Amino acid sequence: MNYFFHAIAVGIGATAIMDIYSWILKMFGVPTLDYRFLGRWIGHFFNGKFSHHQIFNSPPIKYELAIGWGAHYLIGITFACLLAVIYGKKWLMHPTLFPALIIGIVTIVAPFFIMQPAFGIGFAAAKVPDPTKARLLSLLAHTVFGMGLFLSAKFLKTILN
Repeated sequence: MNYFFHAIAVGIGATAIMDIYSWILKMFGVPTLDYRFLGRWIGHFFNGKFSHHQIFNSPPIKYELAIGWGAHYLIGITFACLLAVIYGKKWLMHPTLFPALIIGIVTIVAPFFIMQPAFGIGFAAAKVPDPTKARLLSLLAHTVFGMGLFLSAKFLKTILN
């Protein structure tokens, strides 16, 4: 399989594993990110608005849920491509856990320092009622994404051999 398409498949798989984890959390009443707000944020870019007092109170954007889910998967693919660029084709062919976990955990930078402030909830969710809980849940989700990178790469290696 082409190196680029292999990385894309790993990103889709890792993102899907992260989504399964979120679905399990929701079954136990633990709130997770509603991707409609990611779509709303992105949708407002076209109006020149990049940050919000509270994204939850900003006007909805047409197709925001689809935009949010699409962006969620594109972001996951982008991070998987970053992993492939940093660790090379060798990692894709012989995946190991540590590099995948490192990339997964490092991806926490995006929500903590870009998305959450732009959503109006502060750096690292500082303005939510329980910032420590929000930070821990984000860290766990991104760790699961890292595990998903590894598991997806291992699965692809298995089916391609």
